[in-house]
Amino acid sequence: MRRLAAVVLTGAVVVSGCTTEENPGDPLQLVATLEPARPAVSPDQSATPQGRVVPLGRATSVAVAGGRVAVALTDPPSVALYPVDVLGDPVVVPLPGPAERLVAAGDAVEAVVPAGVVVTVRPDGTTSQRAVDGGPVDVARVDGRTLVAQRDARQVSVGDHVVRGISSPDRLVAVGDAAVVLDRPRSAVFDLDPAADGPGEGLRAGEGATNAVADRFGRVLVVDTRGGELMAFSTGPLIMRLRYPLSGAPYGMAYDEARDLVWITLTERNEVVAFDVAGAEPVERHRFATVRQPDSVAVDPGSGRVFVASGDGRGMQVIG
Repeated sequence: MRRLAAVVLTGAVVVSGCTTEENPGDPLQLVATLEPARPAVSPDQSATPQGRVVPLGRATSVAVAGGRVAVALTDPPSVALYPVDVLGDPVVVPLPGPAERLVAAGDAVEAVVPAGVVVTVRPDGTTSQRAVDGGPVDVARVDGRTLVAQRDARQVSVGDHVVRGISSPDRLVAVGDAAVVLDRPRSAVFDLDPAADGPGEGLRAGEGATNAVADRFGRVLVVDTRGGELMAFSTGPLIMRLRYPLSGAPYGMAYDEARDLVWITLTERNEVVAFDVAGAEPVERHRFATVRQPDSVAVDPGSGRVFVASGDGRGMQVIG
């Protein structure tokens, strides 16, 4: 595998958050029509998945919180809650529509339903929900405030305040008292001050960035699914710190803070790989065969157990 290439701000494209329709000269627009990258369509499994596989339908997201692993399912729309040892039958919580994203929020998980609702699912299966217009797709907690990415409305809501001017706010990552927003169609990341009216500076993130997580060092780790890379950005100011080649259409991400491991699914290979990111460059520590279409991954910070959920109904894999 080629070694890490460190990249500094010099030579990077710095852009504002305005939409490409309003700014046809946007330096991030490389083609006439912007298409977000997607997970590769996985081949048939050629190796036995590591660990054990729990039968489940098509999953869109997985998260760990409150001693439970939560899996968002599409048919019917629901969240299945398992103990982290995944023994016994799950508690199944119906949703008003398929969730695009599950986000840990203390002991609960937030199920973000683009049809217009965010559902809080507690470990015992009780719920509460709030209506959110504009196609909610992600949530994050920043300095005690809840941010909601609204893809259709092209904005991020912070309580009664709205941060506008974001073409496609697809993922939110909390970093200290600010956030970074990932725009998938433009494959770019933007600084976001929750008190501002619009996004701050932005940087290109490869050819087709899809997902992002924060590490304990204050960096935002991003996968470029289309270009095959793992990237890291520091914030305040936003600077690309590294680019690391990673073939296999990397897509799902989870960060284990206790072990400084970032777990990344490779949808083109039916694999999951873990990199130690504590040093100057990523060091591969684990690589396992997975269920087919490994679109989502989560990790239990206590045990280090890893959960890989299939996007085409092949179940949830439990490693560890």
